[in-house]
Amino acid sequence: MSDPDRVARNFAVMEAMTRRALLLGGSSVALVAALWWAHGPDADAATATFEVTKTDDEWRRLLKPATYQVMRRHGTERPFSSPLDHEKRKGIFACAACDLPLYSSETKFDSGTGWPSFYRPLPNAVGESADRSLILPRTEVHCRRCGGHLGHVFNDGPPPTGLRYCMNGVALTFKPAAPGAA
Repeated sequence: MSDPDRVARNFAVMEAMTRRALLLGGSSVALVAALWWAHGPDADAATATFEVTKTDDEWRRLLKPATYQVMRRHGTERPFSSPLDHEKRKGIFACAACDLPLYSSETKFDSGTGWPSFYRPLPNAVGESADRSLILPRTEVHCRRCGGHLGHVFNDGPPPTGLRYCMNGVALTFKPAAPGAA
């Protein structure tokens, strides 16, 4: 076998080995990443003990179907579908599952996202956990008392906090302030 033939053959073998190594290595990285991302919301929130607890059947009977899907299955309502996105009256936004007051209308703002948005929850109202159910990690927000999924918090909100608590309207109820209340 001549030197040019040997060089061409060696090059072809090296190229095939390099391609195989890249495919195997890339597949391994993709598999590990997929398993990590598929984990979804942190197990901490899913397995935590809350003050208000019910079986899945009890939650299903208690909540409207759309509310159940969001709060117990971590779903998301369609943007611009909630009347609470346009709620302008003074009052309190509470958990649709356990009635815990969560947000004051004083902290509500129009984020343009199509979901009710707030820059601060009421004290001791919500909990947070890591959510890796999509490509980019997010911070999931849940009711501190019943663990119901409410939405997510992002670092692109207005002053004074710079946070945007982007909530699913079906996970909230609105209680207007009494007439003449400050």
